[in-house]
Amino acid sequence: MRFGLFTSTTGITWPQLQSLWQHLERTGWDAACVTDHFMPNTRNPVDDTLECWTALAGLALSTQRLRIGTLVAGNTYRHPAVVAKMATTVDILSGGRLICGMGAAWQRNEHTAYGIPFYTVGERLNRLEEACQVLLGLWTQPSTTFHGKYYQLTDAPLFPKPIQQPHPELLIGGGGEQKTLRIVARYANHWNVWGGPETLRRKSAVLAKHCTALGRDPAEIVHSANMPTMISTDPADRERLVRGLMQRFGRSEEEARDTVLVGSVAEMQDKLGLMQAAGVQEIFVPTFLPAWRLEHLDRFMTEVAPALR
Repeated sequence: MRFGLFTSTTGITWPQLQSLWQHLERTGWDAACVTDHFMPNTRNPVDDTLECWTALAGLALSTQRLRIGTLVAGNTYRHPAVVAKMATTVDILSGGRLICGMGAAWQRNEHTAYGIPFYTVGERLNRLEEACQVLLGLWTQPSTTFHGKYYQLTDAPLFPKPIQQPHPELLIGGGGEQKTLRIVARYANHWNVWGGPETLRRKSAVLAKHCTALGRDPAEIVHSANMPTMISTDPADRERLVRGLMQRFGRSEEEARDTVLVGSVAEMQDKLGLMQAAGVQEIFVPTFLPAWRLEHLDRFMTEVAPALR
């Protein structure tokens, strides 16, 4: 099992973010990804927020080993042809370490504030599906012509090509069982979702059915999960993380309890073992929920992670 950090670009300065990722590399983490937002999703949405892709370019040059990426880039914010070029450049800067995470986008307030159209859920997902075709075409073909409902390209080149061949790792984030997981099955190398063993067991089975219907081997797709994490036997710490998930992301209490990874070292290792049994190969630890501290990350890597590797 691999372990990565899921870092917000809000409420953190560039020197802090750079220092954190360099610390992750020194202490044995496998990957690190940034969120993609322009402002907080709060009642008073004012806080320093670094832009995702330009920050990632700097982080590519600040690290040597970590796989780095977006978790996930909102498709509505940029034309996918532009994303293909940006992602290729970051893949080159990083020496072929990019995880290009894409999602349909969900944060309404920044669309409103910046005048970015906020389509229906269905249209955002349809746009994401077309965007995947644009990305894969530009990364792999000498030139790309694409006539979709939302995006059109005419004999479009993309050079230089990414270092990763045939293309950078394409991650799609989300758990929608009818549409999102079908997009994952058709286009993705990597699927990411919030959840614990129960969530991943159920949704992995749905993804496998979509893969079978498309004639694809489900084993070709890396499964990863986002899990707030803390080594603690204090019930108050568990409740704080559960409530944080419920309030910030609208999760049910059952879902939140499934998702949090809190307990003694042995309890956490047992739950991660259940994640492995559900097909999960990588865990991302978010740093934007209550309770995370650098010392918690260090303890996790030295006390919890070794037994799962």
